[in-house]
Amino acid sequence: METKHVFISHHSADEENIQKMKDLLLSKGYQIKNSSIDSSKPNDAMEENYIKSLLRPRIEWASTMVVLIGPDTHTRDWVNWEIEYANSLSKRIIGVYINGAGDSDVPDSFNDCGDALVGWTGDRIIGAIEGEIDNIDNNWQKPDGTPRPTISLGGSEC
Repeated sequence: METKHVFISHHSADEENIQKMKDLLLSKGYQIKNSSIDSSKPNDAMEENYIKSLLRPRIEWASTMVVLIGPDTHTRDWVNWEIEYANSLSKRIIGVYINGAGDSDVPDSFNDCGDALVGWTGDRIIGAIEGEIDNIDNNWQKPDGTPRPTISLGGSEC
């Protein structure tokens, strides 16, 4: 089984969903390796340039960024920065709604830079990672799996 290298951008409150998504994909025969920073690799860094120096190589290593979209993800400055940095490297950026996320919870930078947006369904997540689902075909979804139009706010650097 081939392993996909991904960076999972997330709000720390949603961290438990990282392993849940990995398990969901593994049940479909799809394995991912995550390079993001989580509580298993904690740090108390506060200085912006230092934090960016930790994140940059992890995002560069990954072929795809997966953004876990929860109720408060859109409020996280670091998630927006990670999305914009991944976009500057021409990384594929996909959004995955976690349970409890609403359609308005999508970060602004994702609306501008995202390649695919899917609900919590293994086959759709895999399709998004593989490039079979993208915003070119207007295949974005709401959390319940119904179609959602792509939205560009024009306020991001993407």
